[in-house]
Parts: sequence; structure tokens; C-alpha cells
Amino acid sequence: MTENFKILAEFVKDISSETADVQTYIFVKEQISKYHLNIDINSKALKNKMIEVNTTLKFDDKELSEKRSYFEIIYTSIVKIDDAINDKKDLEKIILCDVQNKIYPNLETTFLNLIHNSGFPEVTIDKKINFTELYKQRAN
Repeated sequence: MTENFKILAEFVKDISSETADVQTYIFVKEQISKYHLNIDINSKALKNKMIEVNTTLKFDDKELSEKRSYFEIIYTSIVKIDDAINDKKDLEKIILCDVQNKIYPNLETTFLNLIHNSGFPEVTIDKKINFTELYKQRAN
């Protein structure tokens, strides 16, 4: 199957790690296994069948403890869509599924480097994000 899009560029648009102080760091070291990974994808049309796709990963404490760390990355892809693609559903699948499957290895590595370099080398992403499955669930 030929791809109906091309990724022209991908880069880190914004990256953030926040841990207020040493006491927070020590507390988070013990609690980080309870943190959750969230993903958000949005896009913006550019000129000439190009789209800016922003994939945001956040890793944070859902219990909203007073002492917590926060990690976020916005990873941007500039995507050129094949001229033959005109259907909104096809475009949606490209943005939410196909592009994500292609960029995810780089995004995950960059995000884990952020967390590890923030003092939490034990953090891993054991469950890989299945964008195809997420897309199918969203369609139902």
C-alpha cells in the first residue's frame, strides 16, 4: 500500500518538566508509578495540502497531590497530503492514526529522555499506544 501523505518535518515544539523542590522530588519518586500518560492530537490546515499536526503527551498525577511533578511535550509534524485525498474520513485517519504510528517511536524516545533526565530513570512506557485501535474505537 502506498502512503497518501508525506511527513516533511517533525520537531519538538514545546517541552516541559516541572518539579517544585527537593521534597516534591522525593515524594514523586515514590508515587510516580501512579502517574498517567495522556495523549492529545490536534491539527491545523496550512497551504498547499499541508497540515500541522500537534501531538501532546502529558505524564502527571491524576490524584492532584500537593507535591507533584509534571511532564509535557508537544511534538509537531508537518504533513503533506496526497492530492487524491479529499474525503474528511480519510484525512482524519491519516492525522489520528497513520502519522501517529510513523512519528511515535521518535516521540516516545524524546519524551522518555525528558522524564529520565528529570531524575526519574525508572519510568518506562510498557504499554505502547495503539493508534490504529484508538482510531477504530473513536469511529464506533
